[in-house]
Amino acid sequence: MADVKERMARHVNDVKESLLFPDQDKVALYEAIAPGTCPVTWAATNAERLNERLLSAGACLLRGFDTPDASVFSRFVRVFGEELGEYNYGSTPRSKEGDVYTSTEYPATELIPLHNEMSYTSSWPERIWFYSAIAARSGGETPLADSHAVYLRIPEPVRERFERHGVRYVRNYRPGLGISWEDAFGTSDQSAVERFCREREIAFEWLDDGALRTIETCQAVANHPTTGQPVWMNQAHLFHVSNLKEATRLALLSLMDEKDLPRNAYLGDGSPIEASDLEAIRSAYAAEALAFPWQQGDLLMVDNMAMAHGRMSFEGPRKVLVAMTGSFDSLPTSQG
Repeated sequence: MADVKERMARHVNDVKESLLFPDQDKVALYEAIAPGTCPVTWAATNAERLNERLLSAGACLLRGFDTPDASVFSRFVRVFGEELGEYNYGSTPRSKEGDVYTSTEYPATELIPLHNEMSYTSSWPERIWFYSAIAARSGGETPLADSHAVYLRIPEPVRERFERHGVRYVRNYRPGLGISWEDAFGTSDQSAVERFCREREIAFEWLDDGALRTIETCQAVANHPTTGQPVWMNQAHLFHVSNLKEATRLALLSLMDEKDLPRNAYLGDGSPIEASDLEAIRSAYAAEALAFPWQQGDLLMVDNMAMAHGRMSFEGPRKVLVAMTGSFDSLPTSQG
């Protein structure tokens, strides 16, 4: 591998390379110097270089390139040779624009905790890509965090407990409370949903009111397929009912039993997750968070296992588009 640090701040093809967070050796930054530099053309010539830096820096940010719309974003992602994935079995509301998606459509006042994309299930994208179509007037950052560093920061007894049991996610799909099962699974065919669940070893139950309940027990930790490092790979802290604002949590619990909440998380044996464990996990993410303000036209490629991401609250219009590529499956491959 070439000495990355010797290449820092060099101008190659009118693009300057540096690090956004040099103290942590994270997020490689590529700034276009010449106006009108096409990210698709440049990436086609430099894909190997970007892949190499993604592995060591966790994310690569392209800034100052000519990225006028979602079609250029889509073509940029396709340079790297993989088809864009579908957001099936999703957990948040999104809209599709061509072959990419909007980022999670939560109100601007809401903060989305750091997490690895789709780590609440057993199969997730290897890479996640972002395009800043409209940068917010204030806030709206997409913070990142090194998933191996988060793992190391979590106290060993907590890590051991989660590694031993895994995480159990209970989801109830009802229109008006979270997302419907039709939106989550991308179909109105109940038999297709049932096939999907059986293939992925997800327990399911159709409720009397037409709602769907799924229960899935998944990994808490995974090993990065290239580096071999253990990474914190779950969304217990995000799915857990304690993640809701107090007023919302109390209102929901006054209307329904805990088992009927739109989503919740437990240890894999079904036992409650201790508040102190959740606090330790959230503190680890906070300690490792790296944030930068978006600029219009920014392109960000992220190794989904190496780096968690989130969203800060914001003011003014904001539009970030997302694509997902590759697939990692934590379920053991059947033999014979």
